[in-house]
Amino acid sequence: MTLISILVGTLVAGMGSVWLAALLAYALLSRFTQHLLSLAAGALLATAFMRLLPEAFEQALETGVSAQALFGSLLVGLVFFFLLDKAELWHHGHEHGHAHGHAHGLSLGHSLGHSHDHADHHHHGHNHHSGGWAVLLGDSVHAFGDGILIAAAFVADPRLGVATALAVMAHEVPHHVGDLVVLRQSLNNSRAALFRLTLAGGVTALGGVVGYLLVGALHEYLPFFLVVAASSFIYVALADLIPQLQKRLSPHETAAQVAWLFAGIALVAALGEWAHH
Repeated sequence: MTLISILVGTLVAGMGSVWLAALLAYALLSRFTQHLLSLAAGALLATAFMRLLPEAFEQALETGVSAQALFGSLLVGLVFFFLLDKAELWHHGHEHGHAHGHAHGLSLGHSLGHSHDHADHHHHGHNHHSGGWAVLLGDSVHAFGDGILIAAAFVADPRLGVATALAVMAHEVPHHVGDLVVLRQSLNNSRAALFRLTLAGGVTALGGVVGYLLVGALHEYLPFFLVVAASSFIYVALADLIPQLQKRLSPHETAAQVAWLFAGIALVAALGEWAHH
């Protein structure tokens, strides 16, 4: 049952986020994407600090792992994801929004750029085709890693797995909106772009299976898997999502931004309380 739950959770997080992104991008609802960034940041931080880390410390009491070792793993995890980010294989930020903000009449705004898109960053030196493959490679690696983290959460507690899968889906949706724009430019075909990105999202399930086997064989190290998952969420929220929210806005827009951030936190808290009962 745990493996089935992992497969369902990873498919929802991986492929579900792609289809939700397609709904936003192709239905011209991209104005909601900025709100999703705030919601995702709140959900990721709440899942890390309210769900993953407490569960890791509870598991550590059973296995005899020290708190110092867990905090050391958290620090190492943050550095590790920083290095992956430098290699453009992890959080794929939105720093270059202007170059593909108007692809095929779709304006996504400044916040939806993609650091994966080398054609965007060096638009005079690379073609769109190479940029599209960079997106698919980065998304596949990221999806595989997400699958392992979701599997670790499900092995620890099915309720924690659900919260983790939903948090992953929330932060992947706005990223995939930018992916779809880049891929549609490189392929000149919306259906082909959606199909390829869906396949990349499906790699999450592969990561889930590998994670299930890995965590099952190394169950005594489960607290460390959970801490690494928390470090991933913290890094993505603080290094990718929140910096995009730190820009000068009107009081009304700032209030909406903060409200969506707290909505993400409240969503995770409510989900945990519902699952507990």
